[in-house]
Amino acid sequence: MRREILIIGGGIIGLAIAIELKSQGAAVTILCRDFAEGATHAAAGMLAPEAEEIPPSPMLDFCLASRALYPEWIQKLEALTGMNAGYWDCGILAPRYQVSEGSQWLDRAALLTHQSELGEDVVGGYWFAKDAQVDNRALAKVLWMAATALGVEIRTEINIERFAFDTNIHALETNQGRWKADHYILATGAWSQELLPIPVFPRKGQMLSVQVPDAVNLPLRQVLFGEAYIVPRQDGRIIVGATSENVGFQVGNTAIGIHTLLSNAIRLYPPIQHFALQEIWSGFRPATPDELPILGESPYENLTLATGHYRNGILLAPVTGSAIAQYVLTQKADPQLEAFHYSRFS
Repeated sequence: MRREILIIGGGIIGLAIAIELKSQGAAVTILCRDFAEGATHAAAGMLAPEAEEIPPSPMLDFCLASRALYPEWIQKLEALTGMNAGYWDCGILAPRYQVSEGSQWLDRAALLTHQSELGEDVVGGYWFAKDAQVDNRALAKVLWMAATALGVEIRTEINIERFAFDTNIHALETNQGRWKADHYILATGAWSQELLPIPVFPRKGQMLSVQVPDAVNLPLRQVLFGEAYIVPRQDGRIIVGATSENVGFQVGNTAIGIHTLLSNAIRLYPPIQHFALQEIWSGFRPATPDELPILGESPYENLTLATGHYRNGILLAPVTGSAIAQYVLTQKADPQLEAFHYSRFS
């Protein structure tokens, strides 16, 4: 089966690239093994380049550029699908247990004007008004529907067994036959090393959610980012995350993982101990040795890389979709992708 462009991976990155390519007239097919298994569904959806304290670097520039794209990007997706992606420019509060300094530092009294009932150990913190959040699960559904509405072909339950290649990629060998394309894009996240010897490995994250008793009068109206992060949704759910475990693809939650999350969350925001426990889950982030993504050129002329986003896949979806689509369509190097070239690990 021959296609113009094959995207391997149906998570948020693969979908964002497909939508951008299709919007510019390309014929695109996504091959997806399991839509629910990727990092997209395990994330909390924070858009937090400032709260994450990413140092001045090309990575920070890339993240800030993507955050700036979010409002218009979401508006287009929602207009296309008639669905709500749960984008909320709520800001992020970063409480601290030790006194610090900086232009955005607030003492405890000032911090409590943003959010009451913080833990007694909190002495102050930082307020990042431009950071935001999106409901990652809702966004995944919106992207899937948007891609479908635009005419992107999405094939599921396809397990890619290997690339057939010499100096270029000739085909994909799969459990549903051989697939050929003019160009291939690898966006398989934590599973990328199954197909290509690049240093992307799984970093397990355990998470949980609670439900507030009154979804009208929300007790939290901004993200709290501390030893745990606490992400309130507008429907009354509160997401708590996340562990970061180098345990391979070890599935499931552990007692110590959930205990640690709850302990850290209760210390930060004590009222959370009284809310009903709703759900626990885990997923696998695609990490790299320097915690930066691998984007753009690959060792093969007709294969483009879009993987290794680690903690920032949701945040970087708009700018990755745009940059990778432009690279594939023009085959011209994009300066903003230079810092994420695969050769830095050679």
